[in-house]
Amino acid sequence: MDLDAIRENVAALRVRAGTAEVMAVVKADAYSHGLVPAARAALDGGAGRLGVAVLEEAFALRAAGVTAPVFAWLAAPGADFPRAISAGIDVAAYSVSQLDEISHAAAAVGVAATVHLKADTGMWRGGATGDDWPELVTAAYRAEREGLIDVAGVWSHLACADELGHPSTARQLAVFAEAVDVAARAGLRPRLRHIANSAATLTLPESHFDLVRPGLAIYGLNPMGPDQDLPGPALRPAMTLAARVVQAKRAPAGAGVSYGHSYTTARETTLVVVPLGYADGVLRSASGLGQVMVSGRRYRIAGRICMDQFVIDVGDDPVVPGDEVVLFGPGDHGEPTARDWAQAAGTIAYEIVTRIGARVPRVHVGRQRCP
Repeated sequence: MDLDAIRENVAALRVRAGTAEVMAVVKADAYSHGLVPAARAALDGGAGRLGVAVLEEAFALRAAGVTAPVFAWLAAPGADFPRAISAGIDVAAYSVSQLDEISHAAAAVGVAATVHLKADTGMWRGGATGDDWPELVTAAYRAEREGLIDVAGVWSHLACADELGHPSTARQLAVFAEAVDVAARAGLRPRLRHIANSAATLTLPESHFDLVRPGLAIYGLNPMGPDQDLPGPALRPAMTLAARVVQAKRAPAGAGVSYGHSYTTARETTLVVVPLGYADGVLRSASGLGQVMVSGRRYRIAGRICMDQFVIDVGDDPVVPGDEVVLFGPGDHGEPTARDWAQAAGTIAYEIVTRIGARVPRVHVGRQRCP
């Protein structure tokens, strides 16, 4: 994992955001890049805040000594709000009942909770709908007056920002602006209005408001659709996935390879075993399609990807145990990229990087300065 790439990507996004603050999204173990090292690199690059999905991720940052503002936005009833409030972690309220739970936790620990109220602007995921929003902001104003919460933000999420010109985006921004107005009429004065994800940070300056929340882009990957080039600043992929050959052996013509014998050798050849599989996040749907690089040459996976390994057919090339096999990287030397693997597997780059399993060692390179 290239921490310098993360740092430089955040710096570029910081410029792109203009006057808006940057919240670097480091959920899901920083998209499998390593939560704490990636978070520190993002802060070094100019992020003012960190965003995670669940409280456990926020607790891990605090346990590692990260003192920057952290926002955790996904919590089921019974979540450990008292611990979160005591640790200075911002939390989200989607409904009056959730706000009541947060308020009770704040009263129990004697500290006002920092809350971001979420409006559902048309994604129909988390957040209060237009019908429920007035009740939520009224309840929040009351709790704020009682000293139980501090409404720091009003926020939402865009459904189709990765599709340039999609009509839903303009509609969502209009609904969001109205939600902010309703909150203001209820007496709230949130400091942070935020709705922009990676794609919106790069392409929709009208969505930046006070804060942007880039995720995939800070790891140098294109958040736009498969037929759209990366707009704005050049970003560098931070993750390289590689392994070392464990065996290379000659096989005759007509040898069936891996489960189901979906691949058969056309002639005498060398078959090479690579010790990564779908238990490590190498998607089985890329069987026979995904490519890797060995010693500057690309090879296609031969047959099905197994739980712990896959095979490549290298012909008569002199590949031996110990040689490095690069599944994907920045593409500097012609190696496949995460986007190439996404296309091979019929998915998106988000899934390619976040699927990398815990048993794959993470090696971080580059400087790391932030505490």
